[in-house]
Amino acid sequence: MQRTDVLVDGLDHPEGVAWDPASGVLWAGGEAGQLYRVDLESRTWSEEARMPGFVLGLAIDGRGRLAVCCGEALCVYDGAVSTLRDGFTQPNYAAFAPDGTLYFSDSGHWARDNGRVYRLAADGALDVFSDRLPHFPNGCAVSPDGAFLWIVESYRPALSPFDLATCELEEVTRLPGTVPDGVALTVEGGVVVSCYRPDRRPRGRRRCRRDDRRGSAGDASLGADERRVRRGAARQARLRQPRTLASDARPLGPPRRAAPPSRDMGRRPTWLSPSPGM
Repeated sequence: MQRTDVLVDGLDHPEGVAWDPASGVLWAGGEAGQLYRVDLESRTWSEEARMPGFVLGLAIDGRGRLAVCCGEALCVYDGAVSTLRDGFTQPNYAAFAPDGTLYFSDSGHWARDNGRVYRLAADGALDVFSDRLPHFPNGCAVSPDGAFLWIVESYRPALSPFDLATCELEEVTRLPGTVPDGVALTVEGGVVVSCYRPDRRPRGRRRCRRDDRRGSAGDASLGADERRVRRGAARQARLRQPRTLASDARPLGPPRRAAPPSRDMGRRPTWLSPSPGM
């Protein structure tokens, strides 16, 4: 993460991005509902579909299908566009867990503290996962082992992980003077946050140390037993309104804990219809 490159330009307000390592495709969205397919080798893009609203967060399942936050709805793209659920205030950012569960933020209204986090199970059951992050919950990411859900609140502004086994929530840091928007995890277990304001991306030095009773320890998401935050001077890259992030966080060696392949999700949820030819 020492260099920032322009992959493509000319897109219409690409708010959300999602990386599919199986196909080598980067997906992005547009303000008028555009769904862009970006080829990293040729550094070209094409518009694949039109969604029913401003495309915000994107997440990819185990077979390359897209869950898309757009307008007041959660939609699916699997070669065709369909609306999965609607009637939300502002569905903003989505992340799959290894068991097929989709978590997504409904940010609510700015400064009204009415945001929520929803959970859509692999069998299609939808519920409010938490209303304890009401201050415009936005970017979210699930750790590769499925243990933690990391979320930023744009209005607070703060970074907090949920322990998905206990639903315990801990605010690990504030980001004063910023409007955090997106979050992603690195191979080493670091957390990267993109900020709408100012035009920069804190990176690299804010780490969390995990220690648990089984004896494993390392730079990773916060553990359930003991937590402490190791802070340092955050490096920043000056950008123009960076919004969301996509990470190809593949383990470089044997993981400390069992983890699924580096996809947004380990199995296909039943609420996604099969793609043509599958």
